[in-house]
Amino acid sequence: MDRHALADFLRNKRARISPADVGLPQGHRRRTPGLRREEVAQLAYISVDHYTRLEQARGRHPSRRVLGGIARALRLTDQERAHLFQLAGEREENEAVEPAREVQQSTLNLINRLTDAAAIVVDSTCRVVAWNPLAAALLVDFSALPPGQERNLVRGYFLHSDPDRPPLGLGGSDRFAVTAVSYLRLAATRYPYSRELKNLVAELLAGSEDFARLWNSHQLRIDRHLRQTVRHPEVGVIELDFDVLTVPDQEQQVIIFTAEPESSAYQTLQLLKVIGTQRMTVES
Repeated sequence: MDRHALADFLRNKRARISPADVGLPQGHRRRTPGLRREEVAQLAYISVDHYTRLEQARGRHPSRRVLGGIARALRLTDQERAHLFQLAGEREENEAVEPAREVQQSTLNLINRLTDAAAIVVDSTCRVVAWNPLAAALLVDFSALPPGQERNLVRGYFLHSDPDRPPLGLGGSDRFAVTAVSYLRLAATRYPYSRELKNLVAELLAGSEDFARLWNSHQLRIDRHLRQTVRHPEVGVIELDFDVLTVPDQEQQVIIFTAEPESSAYQTLQLLKVIGTQRMTVES
């Protein structure tokens, strides 16, 4: 149990929840941002003293019931709930050891209908598990890559030898890098017993100073909308919008690359629809 990290996490999440978010009146003379400690305790069905001690890094080891109540009170997402349990040194009931990689048919149908956008589906470790034809043309023909870590966006971003032509075509972006590392950190919290994930983090720490710097900084920031540079071997540099949508209950993300209609980037995507993957090469 990491008492100080747990305390910091609880204080941060409490400050971000407004009374209206949980159905409480705003009231008068509220000097505390977000909820009060007693309000969280009330919503979690625990004593105010117990919750206060947890926020002050003085509390005893909380039970799963207590953690579940706090997670509900603070309206934590599944990823944040997993992080809470890990900080408290607990493992959730029925916790999966490895990320889910089976993609729902409805998700596959969605990305294949996006004919003017490149779309991929990634698991919680940022491994590409599904893609549409335009994504294969824009980034890489994923079907030609081994179905393992070679399809991992974080690995491809940080572990490459040619900065002018990185694997998957993703150019440098500090916001993308922080978001990618944040996803991997949450995955490490959610799947603490995954040997594959531990090996991936170890490989990245050993092979990339940039990754090691971000990992050791303990930043946790996820941007769901970015501008991303893609360097394509046939059509050159393309500036695209990059949006991330969460697939409920799957811990998977749909990443969509789009361009403004009639823009030069949009015309380039239309050209790639024609070229497809016929002239693409896959680095060994």
